[in-house]
Amino acid sequence: MTEIPARRLPPFAQLAVLSVALMLVGGIDLAARIPGHPSLAFPITMVAAGGAVTVVDLVLLARVRDFAWGKFFAVLRWALLAYAVITGLLVFTFAYDGTPAGTMAVLALTLLVFAVDVPAILAFTVARFA
Repeated sequence: MTEIPARRLPPFAQLAVLSVALMLVGGIDLAARIPGHPSLAFPITMVAAGGAVTVVDLVLLARVRDFAWGKFFAVLRWALLAYAVITGLLVFTFAYDGTPAGTMAVLALTLLVFAVDVPAILAFTVARFA
């Protein structure tokens, strides 16, 4: 019996989880200091690092030729829609609660990167086994 060689895929899910973890650390630190005027240096650093990991992750995946791109984008489209609604509700909640502008910007960016990472992990997982 001949084995089919495994495809070489980038560590997409692992890098996406790293990105989410970086942003969670920054978000938890920020949330722990609210209400008040928390320092934004650490949360901004974490969001920037998480966003950079996400960009690298997407570039690495885009270089894969033999991949179920149709299934990937079908899942990604609906998951992005769901996470866009969730992100919008959370941003509205923060705005309604009177979150200061700087803090709000960092939280919104964190939610934006999170809303790309999680649907991309879902889509990648479905497409890699297609």
